[in-house]
Amino acid sequence: MATTNDFVIETEGLRKSFAGQVAVDGVDLRVPRGTAFGYLGPNGAGKTTLIRMLLGLTQPSGGTMRVLDQPMPKERSRALARVGAIVEEPGFHRHLSGRENLWAAAAAREPAAHLRIDDVLERVGLTDRADDRVATYSQGMRQRLGIARCLLSDPELLILDEPTNGLDPGGIQEFRALVRAWIAEGRTLVLSSHLLDEVEKICDHVAIVDRGRIVAQGTLAELSAGDDGAITIGCDNPSKALSSIDGSDSLREVEEIAGGLRVLLRPDASLEKVAAELNKKLVKAGIAVHRLEPSHVSLEHRFLEITRRFGEDS
Repeated sequence: MATTNDFVIETEGLRKSFAGQVAVDGVDLRVPRGTAFGYLGPNGAGKTTLIRMLLGLTQPSGGTMRVLDQPMPKERSRALARVGAIVEEPGFHRHLSGRENLWAAAAAREPAAHLRIDDVLERVGLTDRADDRVATYSQGMRQRLGIARCLLSDPELLILDEPTNGLDPGGIQEFRALVRAWIAEGRTLVLSSHLLDEVEKICDHVAIVDRGRIVAQGTLAELSAGDDGAITIGCDNPSKALSSIDGSDSLREVEEIAGGLRVLLRPDASLEKVAAELNKKLVKAGIAVHRLEPSHVSLEHRFLEITRRFGEDS
C-alpha cells in the first residue's frame, strides 16, 4: 500500500455548521489501517456530513483532517485517487446497462480500471445482470453496482454510507463476506450506519456518534464489553425469576429474554459473587436454573446506554 501511517483517516477538532446549526462538533477520529470501521449513530447525528467533508464535497467550519496521509482538502485529488466511496444512494444512467455505467466510470480513471470491470461485477454478484439496463435493477442491485464502481480504482480505502440499504438478507451476507475479503487484502473500510446489528456483525472498530460528537470509540470488543459486566441466566420461569432477583443492590438492570434473564452489574460488583448470589436466590425460590454465565453486552445495548447517558449530561 502507498502509505505507512497506522491510521488511514485522522481528524482533529473537526467541525461543520449550517446556518448556525452544528452538524459535526469537534470530532477527533482515528481509523486504523486494515480494519472494518463502523461510524455508528442515529439518523441526523452528522454521519453523512462527516463523510462529505472527508471526501472534499463540503468544506469544514474548523479543525483538520488527513486521508491516506494527505491533508484535506488541500491534497484532495492525491488522496482520493485511492479511495472508493458511496455517499447516500449511488446514482447511475438508468438507460444504460450496469456494465456500460462501469465503462463510463472507468473512463475517468486510469486505463487499468477497464480491465477490472468483469472482476468487480463478479465480486458483487452482478455478472448475470451486467448487460441489463439499470432501470430494471432493484435498489439492492443498484447498491451493489455502486460498490462495484468503488472497486474500479482498486482502492486502499472504501467509505460507504449506509451500504446495506435495500439489500435482502442474502445480499447482506454476501456483503459481509466481501468486506472480510477486502480486509484480508489489506484494505480499510469505513461504514457509516444506523443499523446496530449490521455494524456489530461487519466491523471490528467502531465510533459511536450522537448529535455531531463522538461519544465512544474503540474496538468492537472494548465497546461491547462495557465496564459493568453482564450475566445470562437460563431458567424455567423467567417471570418468576425476574421478581425474585429484581431490586438486588448489585444489579443495575434486569431484563427478561427468551428462556431466561439478562442482568447488568453495577461497576463495583464482583461478577463471581453476584453469580453465586443470584443462583442461591433462584434455587431458594424454586426456579430450575440450567445456565448461568457471563454474557456479551450487545453493541445495541451499549449504543443506547452511551447515547442516553450523553443526553442526560448535556
